[in-house]
Amino acid sequence: MKILLLEDDEATRMHLERVLTAAGHVVDSCTSGKDAIFLAAGGDYAVLILDRMVAGVDGLGALKALRAMEVRTPALFLTAMNGVEDRVEGLEAGADDYLAKPFAASELLARINALARRPPIAGTKTVLRAGDLELDRVRRTVARGGVRIDIQAQELKLLEYLMLHAGEVVTRAMLLENVWSFHFDPKTNVIESHMSRLRAKVDRGFGRELIQTVRGAGYRIDGD
Repeated sequence: MKILLLEDDEATRMHLERVLTAAGHVVDSCTSGKDAIFLAAGGDYAVLILDRMVAGVDGLGALKALRAMEVRTPALFLTAMNGVEDRVEGLEAGADDYLAKPFAASELLARINALARRPPIAGTKTVLRAGDLELDRVRRTVARGGVRIDIQAQELKLLEYLMLHAGEVVTRAMLLENVWSFHFDPKTNVIESHMSRLRAKVDRGFGRELIQTVRGAGYRIDGD
């Protein structure tokens, strides 16, 4: 597959290029966020691998710009910034996965393959509905009763997951793994804070609450 790599450390970049090309991938490398934006916006890449800590426009800024341009190529942050808040910030910017340095080459390749296997929006249900709530998965927009709702990237991912499982109970573990890509419980209130903001946007002022807390189990969005 064709991969775009943003990494400004020469030794790390060369190592990554060797690992990826040895696995049969085609790699385009760059050292600045501006170049990453230019290449990703015009290139047909299967996955983006971005270092957050580059000079000038960093990986975080580059990904935010790309998501604002509606570039939906799966993106993985590969960085030494591996604190929980760093990971949350990266995922909220639109990243699909996060791998901390130092890393095992086998894990990097496995994560890239997992991202590439995700089904594209085309050929899947592009508009999700729950009652009078609609989420357009292509335009990445949300509206309720015809009223457009301003929603942040991670809130949209959370809502999308709930709507894909409309009428079902989704647990905290399911949300951590599928929305935040955490395969462990970071012991923070990240879910609760995002759920509170999401409810304020999609439920408040609309008369009927669609997002429900299922005590002791998780959350559910009313699909009817």
